[in-house]
Amino acid sequence: MPESDLVAKMLRAVLQSNKNGIPLPRLQGEYKSLTGDWIPFKQLGHSTLEEYLKTVPGVVRIEINKMGEITCHGVACAETVRIAQLVACQRSSKRKMGRQVNCQMRLKNTAPFTLVDWKGIKSFFDLFFFYFIFFRPEKRLTLPPRFQKELQVHLSRSSSVDSNVSETHSIPTGPSNSNINEVQNRVKEVLNKYSNGIWLSKMPQFYRDIYEEELNTALLQQFEYWPHICTVEKVCTGGHTDVLLYPAKKMQQLVKSGIDRERTSQNLTSSKADPLLKPVMETKSAFLNIDFKQKVAEILFKYSNGLWANALPKVYEDTYKVKFPEDALNNLDLFSDICTVNQISDSPKKAILYAKPPKYIDENLNATENVHIHEDLKIMVEQECSQLMEKTKEQHPENIMVPPLIIPAEASPSVLVVELNNTNEVVIRYVGKDYSAAQELMEDEMKEYYSQNPTVLLMQSVSIGQLVAVHAEEDSWLRAQIISVEDNRIKVCYVDYGFSEIIENNKVYKLDRRFCLLPFQAAKCKLAGLEVFCDDPVLVKVVESQTCGKIFAVEILEKGDIPLVVLYDTSGEDDININVTCLKALCDKSLELHLQADALYTNVRVTNVCSDGTLYCQVPSKGLAKLHEILQKLEDYFHYKQTPEYLISLPFCGKICLFHCKGKWARVEITSVHSSRALDVQFMDTGTVASVKVSELRDIPSQFLREIIAIPPQAMKCCLADLPRNIGMWTPDAVLWLRDTVLNCPDCSIKVAKLDDSKGIAYIYLFTPKNFPDPDRSINRQITSADLWKHQKDVFLSVAPCDASLIKGKSDTILAPELIGLGLKKSLMGSIKPAPEPGSVVPTLDMPPPLPLPKPGEHMDVYISVACHPGHFVVQPWQEIHNLEVLMEEMILYYSMAEERPIAVKKNNLYAAKVENKWHRVLIKGILTNGLVSVYELDYGKHELVSIRKVQPLVDMFRKLPFQAITAQLAGVKCEQWSEEASIVFRNHVEKKPLVALIQAVNESTCSWDRKIVTYLVDTALPDTDIWIHDFMSQYFCGAFKD
Repeated sequence: MPESDLVAKMLRAVLQSNKNGIPLPRLQGEYKSLTGDWIPFKQLGHSTLEEYLKTVPGVVRIEINKMGEITCHGVACAETVRIAQLVACQRSSKRKMGRQVNCQMRLKNTAPFTLVDWKGIKSFFDLFFFYFIFFRPEKRLTLPPRFQKELQVHLSRSSSVDSNVSETHSIPTGPSNSNINEVQNRVKEVLNKYSNGIWLSKMPQFYRDIYEEELNTALLQQFEYWPHICTVEKVCTGGHTDVLLYPAKKMQQLVKSGIDRERTSQNLTSSKADPLLKPVMETKSAFLNIDFKQKVAEILFKYSNGLWANALPKVYEDTYKVKFPEDALNNLDLFSDICTVNQISDSPKKAILYAKPPKYIDENLNATENVHIHEDLKIMVEQECSQLMEKTKEQHPENIMVPPLIIPAEASPSVLVVELNNTNEVVIRYVGKDYSAAQELMEDEMKEYYSQNPTVLLMQSVSIGQLVAVHAEEDSWLRAQIISVEDNRIKVCYVDYGFSEIIENNKVYKLDRRFCLLPFQAAKCKLAGLEVFCDDPVLVKVVESQTCGKIFAVEILEKGDIPLVVLYDTSGEDDININVTCLKALCDKSLELHLQADALYTNVRVTNVCSDGTLYCQVPSKGLAKLHEILQKLEDYFHYKQTPEYLISLPFCGKICLFHCKGKWARVEITSVHSSRALDVQFMDTGTVASVKVSELRDIPSQFLREIIAIPPQAMKCCLADLPRNIGMWTPDAVLWLRDTVLNCPDCSIKVAKLDDSKGIAYIYLFTPKNFPDPDRSINRQITSADLWKHQKDVFLSVAPCDASLIKGKSDTILAPELIGLGLKKSLMGSIKPAPEPGSVVPTLDMPPPLPLPKPGEHMDVYISVACHPGHFVVQPWQEIHNLEVLMEEMILYYSMAEERPIAVKKNNLYAAKVENKWHRVLIKGILTNGLVSVYELDYGKHELVSIRKVQPLVDMFRKLPFQAITAQLAGVKCEQWSEEASIVFRNHVEKKPLVALIQAVNESTCSWDRKIVTYLVDTALPDTDIWIHDFMSQYFCGAFKD
C-alpha cells in the first residue's frame, strides 16, 4: 500500500477515536502517541501540516470554532471502522499524559479515557465472577440444571466469539440519587461492566448513558470511602492526580505483577490488531530486553511520584551493579509498555517516568484468558444471584447494610485510641462533629426510643453476626454485633467502641433501621514504622500504656481498609511522635550510655557543633562498638547485594533508615518531609541535620532491623559548663572557632559537671589532647576568655558588616562534617560559589528571563497561589509548576549545606530566604530595625517577614527559571472596590486551585515582578459545566447590592 494511503488511513482512525475532534496543535501529538510516528507531511510533499490536511478532504474535515481554534474531525469511511475501534481501544489503555488541566473550556469535550475491553474479549474480573459462582462446590447446585448445562456448553467452546457482535444495553428507570444504596448498586454494575477500570470523571457519563439519570457529582468525592463498592486508585502523572475506579476487591484472590499484566494486555491487543497497526506495536517493544524492562519497572514502582529519566541510569547501576545500556534513553517510547513518559522538553532525558497503575488480574485465570461468555448468559447469572440475595434478606431482615466509615478529609484528624492487640490493628475512634458527636446524638435517640418500647423490641432469637441494640451499663444503649451464643449468655462486640463483652440475652434488642445510618465508629489503624515488630509483647505493652484512652492527632500516610498512620501527642508545647517514642522501647538497655557526674571520659569525639553552642559527642561505649560492628556487616551486605526493595517508597517523620555518607552507611531519622523528593534527616549517631534526596535513602534490610533498632543513638547532647545559658545563637566567630578547634578531633576529653536528665543534656568541661586535664586550659575557659561566645545584639539586627578580620583566611562556606560527603551532583557542586564576605558588595548577577505570556485572546492553564480579591490575585503557569518544585528542592539541598552567615542586605535586591523550612527566591522590600526583613516571594506572590539571618545570596544556578508569580486582575467585572465578604467568596472559589485563564490584556514592565495581566478565569473541574468566575462574581455582586 502506498505510504500516502497508509498515513491517510491511520489519520482517519486517530480522528475517529475522538468524536469531538482534535485541535490542530495537538494533532501531531495524538497521532504519535497512538501510532509511534509523526505525520510525515513533508515527505508527502507539503510544507505545513495544515496544507497536507487540506489535500485529504475525504479523511479530515477542518472546522473553525467561535474562539478561532482549528479543529480536525474524521470523515467516516466504512472500510476503516475496525481500525477506529482498535485505536479507540488503544487510547483507552493509556494514562493521561502531561500536566494538563481540563483547559478547553468545553469548546471540545475533554473526555477522560476509559479502560474498556474489546467487545470480543471479556474482562478477567468477569471470568473470575463466573468461576467463583459456578465452580465452588457449595454454589453449583443453587442454579437451575438448564443454566449449568448451557454454561458448560459455552465454556467448552473455542474462544472465537465474533468481536463485531454489538452489545445492547437496557436502560431501566430507577429512583433518584437520594437513594444512596441504589446509586451504589448502580455504580457497582457499571464497574462490573467495565472491570478494567474507569476514570472517575467519566463515571457520570456512563451512569447517564445506562440509567438515563444524572449522577450527583458530589458523590464522586465519596467513592474512595466505598471499599465495598469500588477500588479507588490515584494515578499521579507529572504532579497531576487522576483517579481510576475498579470493581471492589472482594472477588480478587491473587494479583499478577504489573509486568505480567502489561505483557498480557499487549498479547491480547496484538492478537486482534489490524495488520496496519501491528508492526508499529511490535517494533516498540522489540529493542529492549524483557529482563531489563522488568528491572526498570521494579525501580519505578518504588518511585510513586516519578523518576527523572536522566537519573534512571545511576539508580539502575547502584541497584543492580551492572551497566545501564547506553542508548536505552534515546527513544523513551520503548518504555511505553512499563511506564508513562511525561516529556518536559525536547530533550529525551528531560522527562519523568511513572510506573503504570496496577490492574486486577487473577493469576489463576491464565488458562481461561481466551474464554468468552455471552452477555445474555452473564445477565442470567446476575439475575439468579440477585434473587438469591433477595431471598436471604427476606429470611434475615435484621441483616441491615450500614454505610462504611469515611476517613476524615482534614489533614490531621483527632482520634481516640480504644485498645490494641498488636500495632497493626489499633482500634481507634475519630473525634469530631460527624463522628463522636454524631454517635452521642444517636445514642441519646436510642435511649429515648427503646425506653418507650421496652418489651416489644426484645429479641427472642439471635444469630451470630447479627446487629442488635444492647442495654448497657448506666442506662446507655449501644449498637453491637453478635459474636457467639452460649445458653443465656451472648458475647457481643460494641461496633462503635471496638471492645467485646459477655451479656445476658435479656439485654439484647432489635436494632431499628434508623440507627443504621451512621457508620460504625470503631475503626482500625496501623502504626507506621512498627509493622515488623507489631506482635512484640514489650512494644505492644508500651504502646498500650502510652495511647489507650487518650486522644491524639493522626497523620494518615496511606488510606485503606486499615490506614497507615503516625500518632502525635499535641497536649504539650512540642508535638511528640508517639510511634518514635514507643519504638525506643526496643532499645537494648545494656547498650545505653549512662554518664556520671564528676567523671572523666577520654577518647571522646565531637561530631557536631550547633549555632547555639550545643555539642554532640561520641563517648566510647559498648553500644558504640556494637554499632560499628553492625554497620560493617551492612557495608559487606550492600557490597554484594543491593536491590530496589530497599529504596524508600513512603518517607514519613520518625522513620529510621540508612544513608550512605563519606563511603559508609549511617543511621538517620527523617525529621521533615519537604516534598516527594527532598527531606530533612538527623544522623542518629552524630547529631548532624541535613537535607537529602529521598532516592539517597535506603530501608534497613529485615535481617539487620532488630539489631539496628536495639542500639540507642550514640550522639550525646552536651553544653559547655560555666557559660550563660539561653542566650540564643552564638556569634559566627565563636561557632567557627569552636568547630575548628574540636570538631572531629578523635582524642578529646570531657569532665561531666552536671546532668539534666529531663532534657537529656550533659553539662561538660571539654579538653583537647594537649590541654587535658588542666582546667584553666579547657575549651570552656578559652572561649570565655576570648569573649567569643557572647551574643552581640547588633550582629544580625542591622546590615552593618561585622569585623571580617576575625574570620579572614577561613572558608566562606562552612560544611558540617557529615555533609561534606553527601556527594551531590557535579552540576550542583560545580555551581556553588563562595558567598561574599560580610564587608564586600554583593555582585550584580543575571536576572532570570521573563516568563513568556500568552497573547490577548489566548488561554493558559494556571494555578492561583494568592487571591486577595478580583482586583488582585497571583497566578502561576501550571505547566511550569513541576520545574518550580524541582528548583525549590535543589535550593533546600544547596542552602542546607552552607552555614547561615550574616550578609549585607540591600533593599530591592534579589536573595534566597528561608520561609517555613523552604527556601524561596525573594525580593527585599524593606529592612526593619528588629532584625526582620520584608520579602516578596517571586514565585508565589506572597509577602512575608523573616529573620535577616534566614537571608542568603541567590546564586546563579537558581536564576535560570523565570519568576513564576504573575499579578493578575479579573476581567469582565467593573467593580473597583470589593467588600471583605466578596473577597472571601472570591478567595474560596479560586485560591489554591488549577483554573483556565483567558487573557484579555497584558501590561508589560521592565521588572518581571511588576508585570500584570487582565484575564478571565474558568473553572473546568466539573464534567459538563464550565464556571466563569467573572459571571459568578457579577451575580454575587448584583445580589449583594440588591440586598
